[in-house]
Amino acid sequence: MEESQPASIDLGAIRERYARERDRRIRPDGARQYRSAVGEFGYYAKDPYTPFRERDPRTDRVEVLVIGAGFGGLLAGASLRRVGVESIRLMDEAGDVGGTWYWNRYPGVRCDVESYVYMPLLEETGAMPTERYAKGEEIRRHAVRIAEHYDLYRDTLFQTLSTSLTWDEDAAEWIVETDRGDRFRARYVITSTGTLTQPKLPGIPGVESFRGHTFHTSRWDYGYTGGTADGNLTGLTDKRVAVIGTGATGLQAVPILAESAGELLVFQRTPSTVDVRDNRPTDPAWAASLKPGWQRERMENFLAVLAGEPVDELLVTDGWTATVALQRNIITGAVDESLTEEERAYRDELDDAATMNRIRARVDEIVADPATAEALKPWYRYMCKRPGFSDLYLQAFNHSNVTLVDTSDSQGVTAMTETSIIVGDTEYEVDCIIFATGFDAGVSGVVSGTLPVTGRDGRRLLESWATGPRTLHGFYSHGFPNLLHLGAVQTASSVNFVHILQKQAEHVAAVIARAEHEGARRVEPTAEAEERWLRTLHETAHDSSAFQAECTPGYYNAEGTRSFTGLSYSPGPVAFHRLLSKWRAGDMSEVLVHEDASARKAEMAS
Repeated sequence: MEESQPASIDLGAIRERYARERDRRIRPDGARQYRSAVGEFGYYAKDPYTPFRERDPRTDRVEVLVIGAGFGGLLAGASLRRVGVESIRLMDEAGDVGGTWYWNRYPGVRCDVESYVYMPLLEETGAMPTERYAKGEEIRRHAVRIAEHYDLYRDTLFQTLSTSLTWDEDAAEWIVETDRGDRFRARYVITSTGTLTQPKLPGIPGVESFRGHTFHTSRWDYGYTGGTADGNLTGLTDKRVAVIGTGATGLQAVPILAESAGELLVFQRTPSTVDVRDNRPTDPAWAASLKPGWQRERMENFLAVLAGEPVDELLVTDGWTATVALQRNIITGAVDESLTEEERAYRDELDDAATMNRIRARVDEIVADPATAEALKPWYRYMCKRPGFSDLYLQAFNHSNVTLVDTSDSQGVTAMTETSIIVGDTEYEVDCIIFATGFDAGVSGVVSGTLPVTGRDGRRLLESWATGPRTLHGFYSHGFPNLLHLGAVQTASSVNFVHILQKQAEHVAAVIARAEHEGARRVEPTAEAEERWLRTLHETAHDSSAFQAECTPGYYNAEGTRSFTGLSYSPGPVAFHRLLSKWRAGDMSEVLVHEDASARKAEMAS
């Protein structure tokens, strides 16, 4: 249930406060205030976990290449194994499987969606999380478990970045080139390159001049800090440490840093919402009572609840299921048709205000210093930023060695010198700076152009997508045969994105299996099918632009410069999965192409 709606809520006053706080933080450079970890800053993205291994270039052939070995790629591999595909190659820039969980090993890292629905294939691999919200290392080890269980290490290429995909029409295969000199072939290519792996850095003037130690949280330097993800960072006991960023990563890392650092300065532009986490060990009796099929049932129930679909029972009770209607301003789904749009908007705004009032009151209950507490209060609508949960973060500011530096009046850190961070007119001398500034979210290699794709007739994918992505169901595009994508483009999403990836992996594996069973030459949507899907997306699109425009800057609205509209299937993930299931029950004629190469050449000649 949503929060109650006290009669004392003054929506007018709250709207005015939200607008003031938004305007304090909007910068004219928008998303350009950040820089990618490339070029002179490329060392921030280097792998600190796995030594580089030399190997000979590959010139062989595989049936399916999966680019990306995070959970999306692993689930694709597992699904392909289950439909009988033997020749599978995983390829990843990292030194092992795990994706986000390979890179993010910072102190305190955990999932923020319940482990029992977040960690996939638990029953299939005989695993059970030790806690309701598992630690990052446990999740990473589960990724390894999946790879081992499905024999996905057999033909992997790690520490390898794909540099081009070129379609060979005569052979009906992709030619794959990499930064390791590989040039091999694959009948099918599945991309699952993720969007939470490439670190994003603040474009602070003078950052290159700082002579102390710096690193990004996703490439944690335990050689400098000592300790492990559980703490005991002995290398920081005599250091003045700065953390820049107070999003989901900051919420997890700050409490551990507070225990070890001689002095910790937390630089905040916009506070996160910090609701109750309520983590606890897994109850062995509960685990023993579960019946076969329990995880899929729990995952589907959680997804349905968040999508606003009717359920007979609520299997997961947490901060996500308590704020369903509020989430649909960003992650849309079913709506209460018994109310008009205006009535729904008014009710949701009241629920939102009550929720945020409670979250702000929690800050006062926990943080001892009134000025610090006031600066930690979030003044925006609930889904303007990804909601945060912690039972440790706010408490860290009661430690005598922890100082909050609010940078909202200067719209972030002003500058850096050889020894210091400057905010406005104040200089803070520090020994170490840790960037908890997130990732280039939403930017995969295919979308960014760092992985050039050349399809039929020499057509470049980004040329075909010049006015926006063009796909059928988000998975494949006309002119680019046997190329299938996993991700958030023109599909439907939810906060439990691993579940979304699992459904997508099962779908593309089913399509490939049908193509092989029928002897189809290629998997490629017709131009008409692609156009119909684009019309469907536009006709059903939920316009969140007004909501986003009122939000404080963040990655949801590209730092206040735009909103995400028309890119996903707005009726929600459950409706989308029903649509795909019905589609798979048909003949798949929209994507299965059976003619041979000579027929294709005759068609081109005519």
